[in-house]
Amino acid sequence: MYEIQKLPNGLRVITEHLPYVRSVSIGIWLGTGSMHEKPSENGLSHFLEHMLFKGTDKRTARSVAEEMDRVGAQINAFTSKECTCYYAKAVDEHLATAFDVLSDLVLNASLPEDELNKERGVILEEIAMQEDSPEDLVHDLLSEAVFRGHPLALPILGTTEKIENYSRADLKKYKDTHYRPNNCVLSVAGNFDKAELWKLIESTLGGWKAEGEDVVVDKPEGFQANLIAKTKDIEQVHICLGFPGVALGSDDSYAISIFNNIYGGGMSSRLFQRIREELGMAYSVYTYPSMMPGIGMMTVYAGTSQQHVEQVLSQLRGETARLIADGVSADEFQMAKEQLKGGFILGLESSSARMSNIGRSLLLLDHVRTETEVLDAIAKVTPEQMMRVAGECVLAPHSATIVGRAAERVPAEWLMS
Repeated sequence: MYEIQKLPNGLRVITEHLPYVRSVSIGIWLGTGSMHEKPSENGLSHFLEHMLFKGTDKRTARSVAEEMDRVGAQINAFTSKECTCYYAKAVDEHLATAFDVLSDLVLNASLPEDELNKERGVILEEIAMQEDSPEDLVHDLLSEAVFRGHPLALPILGTTEKIENYSRADLKKYKDTHYRPNNCVLSVAGNFDKAELWKLIESTLGGWKAEGEDVVVDKPEGFQANLIAKTKDIEQVHICLGFPGVALGSDDSYAISIFNNIYGGGMSSRLFQRIREELGMAYSVYTYPSMMPGIGMMTVYAGTSQQHVEQVLSQLRGETARLIADGVSADEFQMAKEQLKGGFILGLESSSARMSNIGRSLLLLDHVRTETEVLDAIAKVTPEQMMRVAGECVLAPHSATIVGRAAERVPAEWLMS
């Protein structure tokens, strides 16, 4: 069972003691991602995440790596649209080392000028790599199509032009604005001594102070139906369709996840079985729901050859229409439920997964559901609720993106019907 406490400086701390493991995972979750950036700041969340590993007042980038390697610990970070997370995992006896290194990076990063251009080059290569990955590119374009005019449309990595021109002062200003204790959750899961852990927390993060005000992001005005086509001289054509989904924390979140399992979320799903297994028209075809603060999306992806584009899109429409018109069998519905339950339970069998689950939930929703509450909520979903959510999703106007050779010549009606 997890415990939640709040420090006087506003930092929320959530812990889950797992006495049956020998590891401990620590996550420092900050409520800043690409959706919190102004257009003039696009890419700063991710750039800053990279730069924090370049050293502090008492540690160089090399000594950070050596100190963690010396005790067999792992340290890393990621940036998403909703948040940035710095995390470490160590053997329980090395909790103090991992905690000290991680908190030092977040609180005392020096953002050295001589490392700035080197890391700038790394990020520019990352942007180029994404441009060379059409499957990634078509998903980025879908966010641009659906959320046009809102920060959710911005790419997490930023753009080449922006990254080339950011200075150390830009990074420091962004950090001072967003890296604040009341915009942060510390999440710890694993085998630890509670008294020792709290001594570490109070001696490091307890003294964390920051000035400024909370950054408030306006909710998207609504889901947009736009089409973006980008021609690229590649063999396959990559297609994304984006349908309205459900927002993070919605009562329908489990219903849409069950529907996703039936629709295109696994190897037994309707779209995978029809388009890949029966027709052999795509190697990769799948769906997934994205739940964000205030809005959600259901994404359908397929990668196929130029000559099969019309047929694949026709099959997508046909399978979707049949699913909505005919519904699902009791057996299919129950199987999809068991998939969701199994994925949830199996996904929590490590300290790092449990740390991520409780940390992200507390940061973005300000509460955490227990395992029992989640399983009960899944069990309560009815076929009628699932089909209502499915209809609200796939029968609504949608956005579409396509990347490939002659993509701009693919008729809009094929993509937007």
